[in-house]
Amino acid sequence: MAAVADATAPVVTPRKKVSRPMVVAAIVVVWLVLFAALRGRQTLTLAAADLTGLHRWLNDVNDSIGANRNSNPVFLYFFNEIRLVIDNLVTFVQSLISQPSVGRPVPQIGWLGVVGITGYVSWAVGNWRVALLAVAGFTFFGLQGLWQESMDTLALTLSAVLVALLIGIPLGVWAGLSDRVNRIMTPFLDFMQTMPTFVYLAPLTLIFLIGGASAVITTVIYAAPPAIRITAYAIRSVPETTVEAADSLGATRVQQLVKVLLPMSKRTVVVGVNQTIMAALAMVTIAALIDAPGLGKTVVQALQSLDVGTAFNAGLAIVVMAIVLDRVTTAAAVRTETRRAEGRFLTWRRPLLGAGGVAAVVLVYLSHTYVWAAEFPGDGTVGSHIASAADTTSTWLQDHLYGLTNALRDAVTNGLLNPFQTLLTDSPWWLVGAVLVALGAVLGGWRAGVTAAVCVGLLVGTGLWSDSMTTLASTVVATVLTMLAGVVVGVWMGRSTLADRLIRPTLDAAQVMPPFVYLVPFLALFGATRFTAIIAGVVYAAPVAIKIIADGVRNVSESTVEAATSAGCNTWQIITKVQLPMARGALTLATNQGLIYVLSMVVLGGLVGAGALGYDVVAGFSQSELYGKGLAAGLAIVLLGVMFDRITQAAARRTRA
Repeated sequence: MAAVADATAPVVTPRKKVSRPMVVAAIVVVWLVLFAALRGRQTLTLAAADLTGLHRWLNDVNDSIGANRNSNPVFLYFFNEIRLVIDNLVTFVQSLISQPSVGRPVPQIGWLGVVGITGYVSWAVGNWRVALLAVAGFTFFGLQGLWQESMDTLALTLSAVLVALLIGIPLGVWAGLSDRVNRIMTPFLDFMQTMPTFVYLAPLTLIFLIGGASAVITTVIYAAPPAIRITAYAIRSVPETTVEAADSLGATRVQQLVKVLLPMSKRTVVVGVNQTIMAALAMVTIAALIDAPGLGKTVVQALQSLDVGTAFNAGLAIVVMAIVLDRVTTAAAVRTETRRAEGRFLTWRRPLLGAGGVAAVVLVYLSHTYVWAAEFPGDGTVGSHIASAADTTSTWLQDHLYGLTNALRDAVTNGLLNPFQTLLTDSPWWLVGAVLVALGAVLGGWRAGVTAAVCVGLLVGTGLWSDSMTTLASTVVATVLTMLAGVVVGVWMGRSTLADRLIRPTLDAAQVMPPFVYLVPFLALFGATRFTAIIAGVVYAAPVAIKIIADGVRNVSESTVEAATSAGCNTWQIITKVQLPMARGALTLATNQGLIYVLSMVVLGGLVGAGALGYDVVAGFSQSELYGKGLAAGLAIVLLGVMFDRITQAAARRTRA
């Protein structure tokens, strides 16, 4: 009977699981069908000069704060005091190296003293090669005719780094010692590092006005997270056995921190200092939009007037400063590791008052006493030649590569950007919002879907839906191009050790440069267009995406690759069927980082004709009646960044799972 029952039982066929790519494709198809039927309806378009109720309210808030800044107790005894302290710090550092101080036509330390100090410090923490690079780099600023601008940038950077480290290292130590503090801080640090640099400017000028002090405060907020995060990681990376050994010897908590944890994590902390300096330099140059002095102001003015030569000369100075600061702090980290391995924890190579120290003191004295040693000699003819050569090269490229550059620009603009932007901006807002929420839920899970829904609702509330979709279109197109470059070059590096050795140093150097600098060469090639911001975003984001993908491909088990080879797979099949599928987590992480980097560059492209949210922010700084709109645009940029970050991070976690 049992056999009969089994024979007559219905056969249950297992259901085939619907894959996420199929669901995404279905969502896109439905979107396209509804777009064809509803095109041009409920698009929430807002003209450049129009304001919403929110924008007017923000303008009123700005006016109210301005009128009550010196009477409101919160400003009078808190914000104004913070600004005063930072302003005094900035003024003090500027009077040392960049601006004439009281009763003097020149700074306290002139160019010869600054070069002497730079060379000695670089030699003390690094080696003679680093010192030579630093001296040559700083001398180059004077030859460019940009000595004071460079010193203003350095003064703001040093001021911001000092404050950021005073705040960041103690907080990092606290987070490294306490799991609870680390859990509380991590979401805030993630959020702060997700926000594009542009976004910090508008809200802080509302509180601290414009100028050097606001630039430093903004830079501190932007540059402190790397110091906090890396210091916490360094403390947590100390082996538990070492801490237990110190505890068994009767060391107190403070003794463990001072004698064990900090010395053993010093190299990683110095790496955190390096990242803080790089972040500070990047923000200080962008803070020129809020009237911060220095090289950034020269670049902004040149970009706004489409003066490629001047922008290139100042941009080159920013690159040189970034390279010098990076090499010096990197050398310090390497020497710290060497000293730790030798059982010594001092970073300095020689006593402070050795021969090099005495020479530096003499140069400082001369530059303080004599005008010839304080003012850089010459009239900056090298900089004039560089600017002239850049202008000539730009003209030549535009004349001789006109067909190629225009063909590339038109192919991307007409083939990718315009159709996608039309789809986003001409669809009803609720349709695009539903698509974003659905994609977030499918790719990242229900939490990512809820985040997307909240961000969509707030984007509508900013009154800048159409501009947000324009920025979204440019960001997605640039990210697609970034990932194409990332996959091609990353797979090559992951499969070839030689290619990795040759290409990686270039990628590392590219990541040192502040984002401002990337706009200049592409402005020369493509003019002030949306494509300029897109291609600059690709070049800015590609290095990090390439390195992540290369590491992901390299981490695929060799035995798996050998098994595929023995099964008869060719190179193309191994890449597409084995290595890339097994590196899905790296691909998703590269997409996450690419989106964030691209977004920051696309909105910065508002300076070179990209329009949309970036233009709204810039216009808010320059036109008081548009301040509220610029502030709302900054919020919209944050919402796009949060939505991108949460969806791609959730997708990466699901891929790894």
